Amino acid sequence: MDLKEEDILGAGIGSHWYYRSKAAALRRAVASLAPKRLLDVGAGSGFFSRHLLERTSAESALCVDIGYPADREDSVAGKPVRYRSDTGPTDCDLVLMMDVLEHVDDDRGLVRHYAGKVPDGAHFLVTVPAFDFLWSGHDVFLEHKRRYRLPAIETVLQEAGLEIVRGSYYFGLVFPLAAAVRLADRNTTEPRSSLKKQGALTNALLTAICAAELPLFRLNRLAGLSCFVLARKP
Repeated sequence: MDLKEEDILGAGIGSHWYYRSKAAALRRAVASLAPKRLLDVGAGSGFFSRHLLERTSAESALCVDIGYPADREDSVAGKPVRYRSDTGPTDCDLVLMMDVLEHVDDDRGLVRHYAGKVPDGAHFLVTVPAFDFLWSGHDVFLEHKRRYRLPAIETVLQEAGLEIVRGSYYFGLVFPLAAAVRLADRNTTEPRSSLKKQGALTNALLTAICAAELPLFRLNRLAGLSCFVLARKP
């Protein structure tokens, strides 16, 4: 979770088309797992784990982020949320890494580190930004190290000891427009976010376009703005 983007969007982040659509895709991606205990790595505000607590049968969340100044406790829908700068072994059965691995030098090492903390059979849901040719000032602003193709992020997870359950791209329907904008700006790497508050009509339209993609997004291995990969610790 990129806190810089949350700073831009503020309290309206949950209704912004991008985060609303990504949360819906996350919910669909893990629906068949019925997870109970969430480990949200690089969680920031805990937006995605809090969303699952509100909308699913998940019972608790452990949010881990090196940026937390102190441990604290919270709750969502009467369910406990713990915020920690680190964690030891845990019985969490779903690990979320939502737009985290692109920020670190050793992506395999980070996955391996947390795979060692959860029980066998635990699942990982990983998202990362897609396609190097989309690199722009947006990535510089968010301090990304890289973007990924789907086979590349799947290889990272496999080499970290996980089994791939399935992988796909998302935001495929808005991909052509976003790619055109990024390519037009490809010679400009001035740090700046491309994510902005939208008017109600534009926000509703983009939300509807992304929602139309949801029923088939698991089958999309062609193109999109984000890679979604579900993996499992054997």
